[in-house]
Amino acid sequence: MRTKDVTRIDLGTFVRPPEETGTGASRVEVVYGYLARTPAGLMLLDTGLGAADEETDAWYRPRRIDIADALHRVGVAVDDIALVVNCHLHFDHIGGNPRFAGRPIHCQRRELHTAQTEEYTFLDLVDFAGAQYEVLDGEAELAPGVHVIPTPGHVAGHQSVVLECEDGTLVWAGQALDTASAWSADVLAARARELGHVDPLPAPGPWLARILEFDPKRVVFAHDSAVWVP
Repeated sequence: MRTKDVTRIDLGTFVRPPEETGTGASRVEVVYGYLARTPAGLMLLDTGLGAADEETDAWYRPRRIDIADALHRVGVAVDDIALVVNCHLHFDHIGGNPRFAGRPIHCQRRELHTAQTEEYTFLDLVDFAGAQYEVLDGEAELAPGVHVIPTPGHVAGHQSVVLECEDGTLVWAGQALDTASAWSADVLAARARELGHVDPLPAPGPWLARILEFDPKRVVFAHDSAVWVP
């Protein structure tokens, strides 16, 4: 597996309202999925913006791209997908999941429990006919060189995927952090003492040290077009 075997797919956009941006202004955000050709077959990382209620659509004003259309643009069909991984189960990451009935969908057990028991997402995108979840309790290796790593923060059950490629490790961060610049800030925080800084210092995500053990050469995100490189 090489990094060229990982393809970003455009799944639409939405407008994050000023109440959520922290800037006092609204912001248009992209929604990306990723395809990875792995030893376990073609893996899809997130499936896009799902159908929501009128209130949610009015709040986020989504522009959806159907998962079948998004895959077709890169020469792939829905039936080509062997397995799905969701970073978490909010509606903007699982919209196409029902199209993959009968195929394994990997998520953290804690995340699935939250989605099924709390007002958290849209249940018809979670408990659809033929849903086949492979629930994970922490780290897992789905295939040689394909690692799922818990990265809680945005939500408690968030997870990311580390792909050990021949030409350098690629990390699909999902929404562990929203942007490449936020990731860069956390990496610098993790290196602060090595760089000669003393307390008080910012604290990176508690999972970042584990990700950095893989020596990532690229990190990609669910809602940012930028790619982090060391």
